[in-house]
Amino acid sequence: MELLSVNVGVPRQNPWKRDPQLTGIDKRPADGPIAVTAPGPKGTGAVGLAGDRVYDVKHHGGDDQAVYAYAREDLDYWETRLGRALPCGVFGENLTTRGLDVNGALIGERWRIGSTVVLEVSCPRIPCGTFRGWIAERGWLKTFTAERRAGAYLRVVEPGDISAGDRVEVISRPDHDVSVALTFRAIHDHALLPRLSAADALPSELRELAREHRA
Repeated sequence: MELLSVNVGVPRQNPWKRDPQLTGIDKRPADGPIAVTAPGPKGTGAVGLAGDRVYDVKHHGGDDQAVYAYAREDLDYWETRLGRALPCGVFGENLTTRGLDVNGALIGERWRIGSTVVLEVSCPRIPCGTFRGWIAERGWLKTFTAERRAGAYLRVVEPGDISAGDRVEVISRPDHDVSVALTFRAIHDHALLPRLSAADALPSELRELAREHRA
């Protein structure tokens, strides 16, 4: 399992939303080591990778969404499905992995990347209007949701530097079956929400939603 690419956003105008006027969804491979740190609470625009940020601070960024990972294998699937090239970073992911089942990862699972950085899986990505406009495929949000290849947000547990080519190692897995893929399904099929209550590492709003539906 390896880190194929480390991707940092290039600010650009966001014609798909009135506010914010900019978006950082256009991620591109970065050269050299990139510093990874916990960004703090949501609302500042900060994310885990140096040189990157989000502009929709209400819905993105903060510790629970510090880093976004997507598998190269899933990008390859979408290349075939959409009939066009999809370079690393095009889905707005910070980390493009190879050989790692990102959607099968368990909530709370921890990955060591390189020699120092440890990240913890927190939740799936929920596609938004900016993503739809950026990919520019008719019915994209419905198509993306149906395939359940959401990718994973991660928290920063131990900071450090990462680079393309670093080894990725799963160093711990929690004792439950709540995966990124299951969580993504449950967000859209509320009958599954009670199953999420086993995952203490979910963001607080998802834990609360699971508790409400368990009652």
